[in-house]
Amino acid sequence: ESIGKISSNVPFMMPARVAATDPFEQIDDYTGSGPFVFQKDQWVPGSKVVYTKFEGYVPRSEPVSAASGGKIAKVDQVEWTYFPDQTTAINALMAGEVDFFEAPANDLMPILETNPDITAEINDPLGNVGFARFNHLLAPFDNPKVRRAALMAMKQENYMAGAVGDQKFWKTCYSVFPCGTPLDNDVGSEIMSSGNIDDAKAALAESGYDGTPVVIMQPTDIPVLSAFSLISAETLRNIGMEVEVQAMDWSTLTSRRAKRDPVADGGWNMFHTWWIGADVIDPMSIAFSGNPDKGWFGWPSDAELEEARAAYAKATTLEEKQAIGRKVQERLWAIGSSGHLGQFFVPVAYRNNVKGLIKSPVQFFWNLSVG
Repeated sequence: ESIGKISSNVPFMMPARVAATDPFEQIDDYTGSGPFVFQKDQWVPGSKVVYTKFEGYVPRSEPVSAASGGKIAKVDQVEWTYFPDQTTAINALMAGEVDFFEAPANDLMPILETNPDITAEINDPLGNVGFARFNHLLAPFDNPKVRRAALMAMKQENYMAGAVGDQKFWKTCYSVFPCGTPLDNDVGSEIMSSGNIDDAKAALAESGYDGTPVVIMQPTDIPVLSAFSLISAETLRNIGMEVEVQAMDWSTLTSRRAKRDPVADGGWNMFHTWWIGADVIDPMSIAFSGNPDKGWFGWPSDAELEEARAAYAKATTLEEKQAIGRKVQERLWAIGSSGHLGQFFVPVAYRNNVKGLIKSPVQFFWNLSVG
């Protein structure tokens, strides 16, 4: 469960000779283990990627099941085409120049939904989980009482409405594990579900917060995360915190979030992201780590949390796993590990002659046919 992810942190299978490549060198052999072959000679970075059917591949004799089961290539070639903007991509889909559009913007969905030749729908049953990440090493969020006060002020409806929009593409979810999954529970969730500014102000006053500014990194090139950043800034200011929003692109943010330095030396206090639901479905996700030396950016430290996560790895029954999941959630909320901002869904759009789309957190192109 810790490595069997199909989205953000994927254990790609490759020949031993390729896996032995120096980790600081880029591989030049893209041999994989699936039903399609990457055509390196047709690859145009930033423009086009081509995969062709691998005639030598033998699928399992099982029904298709996301990343498992029988992976049958029903088309001879899959071509990914890059478009500079959403409008160009949608026009290409409506004109029949492409068959499938992976992530149309929610505000453009009405155009697609009224086209009789196109199906627009949510294909990912788990969606994404909005995430506000605190830096536990630096003031003011080195104080769990300050972190918890911030969580008390966060109202998921504000984040989802402001960043995602139409309510058919989101829902509130106060479990740290995606709602609708086996470990979904409500232990300790009142800290996120209240969204009470007055209570948050009182909690902040009791925390000993001394006015230390909160530096929020805002990735302006990712609209959802940019909106999350601004909503958090307003929320924290409303409870009496000093906030500085620093605009940057996502690439800069991902480099800077690895820094444990003081803010004056390039450090940070808070950033936002989202996790694909499949990546945070259980306590083994690094998002829930309480080990600051080996954990994810933000570096929470909690021995009880780590004990519970270790116990989960040894659990054998669903009942055991659910009980441990509740303990993990209790600790995450108790230490104010991160803010969970709601569960949201990104639609797909495709022409009606495309059949066999697989319901999954990520898009696969086996089992698809175009007729």
